[in-house]
Amino acid sequence: MANSQFDLFLHEATYSDHVSDSSLDRDRLYGLYTSWCFVNEQPPGTESSFWAAMKHRVSPGRRNGLRMKGPAAADYILASYPGLV
Repeated sequence: MANSQFDLFLHEATYSDHVSDSSLDRDRLYGLYTSWCFVNEQPPGTESSFWAAMKHRVSPGRRNGLRMKGPAAADYILASYPGLV
């Protein structure tokens, strides 16, 4: 069975860190997803389809243990803080 776009996103752009108090909140997680889509030249799914998919893949709430990684993380950070460039 092929991985969905959402599974690939989680694999390539996030990692679990349950030791840290820092996790991706809803806005950052969706922003990271749109950056991942941009970097990978993939059309993003709708926000509602993203959250429907995440419901079964990510723990709800602010303490999901997810952190950013990879090229999508760099794109997200640079897009979020244009003064860094």
